[in-house]
Amino acid sequence: MRGVTPVDRLPDGVTLLRAPNPGPMTLDGTNTWVLRPPGASGAVVVDPGPDDPGHLAAIAAQGPVSAILITHGHHDHVEGAARLSELLGGVPVRAADPAHCVGAPPLTAGVLVLAGLEIEVLPTAGHTRDSVCFRTGDAVFSGDTILGRGTTVVAYPDGDLGSYLDSLTMLTAYQSTLLPGHGPALADCAAAARAYLAHRRDRLAQVEAAMAAGAETAGDIVDVVYPEIDPAIRFAAEASARAQLDYLRRESPPLPEQLDPL
Repeated sequence: MRGVTPVDRLPDGVTLLRAPNPGPMTLDGTNTWVLRPPGASGAVVVDPGPDDPGHLAAIAAQGPVSAILITHGHHDHVEGAARLSELLGGVPVRAADPAHCVGAPPLTAGVLVLAGLEIEVLPTAGHTRDSVCFRTGDAVFSGDTILGRGTTVVAYPDGDLGSYLDSLTMLTAYQSTLLPGHGPALADCAAAARAYLAHRRDRLAQVEAAMAAGAETAGDIVDVVYPEIDPAIRFAAEASARAQLDYLRRESPPLPEQLDPL
């Protein structure tokens, strides 16, 4: 992303453990973040990732852990959460979706105090309905709402482009280190959010032009707007195209009613 710089050093008290699940949708693998403030007896884990025994063992070795937090319910972020909780003796798992919680209520907007940290829960629906970000100190943990490299998919119909644009606009208020769910950490959350917004606006203009030229379906849109898409991720492009079509059709003003000349 233009104008967005990776960081050379993570914030104090933050450790990155990357899951061994690289791929077209996960980039280098899922980023699991461990937060431990200086002198604290416990840590907080953000996004334990897949149910991979070696990865979960590496996270457990960072214990003791006070809580496991989930940015959203996609399997590459949450699949290993219940097993990690067991490995850690029943540590609570908290997510916006109750289906992913273990021994604790679902997340809502507000501030949590965990392991001596004040962690603000930021509802950021759009990539998925249940997406949240976490802000603590000078860092924002963005899950898949903003990636460290490239752009994310709006996972229609669970994801919603209008909500996503609202979430990105909210994140432009945070000039903090961005710690994403995939890819490198970035120096400025606000700059990354602005770059994402500009990209989405450009894509919407391209989709509108394709529709004006006769494109009607998500497949049509992908053929025109993403002509060189990797076949392995075409499904993701079509999900985003469906989100774009849904957004444009909802946002388009209705045609004026025609008056009967008689």
